[in-house]
Amino acid sequence: MDAGRPDVGSTAHVIERLRRWVLGVLALGLIGTVTELILLEHYEQVLQFVPLVLIAIAVIVLIWHVLRPDTASLRALQIVMGLFVLAGFLGMGAHFHGSAEYQLELNPEMSKWNLLMKVMHAKAPPLLAPGMMIQLGLLGLAYAYTDYRYRRSEMP
Repeated sequence: MDAGRPDVGSTAHVIERLRRWVLGVLALGLIGTVTELILLEHYEQVLQFVPLVLIAIAVIVLIWHVLRPDTASLRALQIVMGLFVLAGFLGMGAHFHGSAEYQLELNPEMSKWNLLMKVMHAKAPPLLAPGMMIQLGLLGLAYAYTDYRYRRSEMP
């Protein structure tokens, strides 16, 4: 055995340890994000419920996966995290549209460039805030795709 390479057992151990950390960071991110959304009263319109509902579903799926880490719970986690990424991009579009609409109400004659600059610098709604959903989704996908069952099933 090459002394410079770790044996398979220790590599697997390190990966599982990192996966647990990623899972913890994901859980903290979900709790922090839902807390912030509730404190900001991010439930006044129907579309604003999307991140709240997705976070609730993610918590349920994560609990399911921790209690019963099988292929079905892993696949459900992948689907929910994919929806997080999609919701994040759609949320950025919704925030952009809402901010642009507001700016045009204030000044209907605004040039497209000035409108873009106003929207990019607006504090309400913050354009990049839905990016947190993208980050959480990617973190969850990284956790799911490093599962040993997934790695084993993808090998030729």
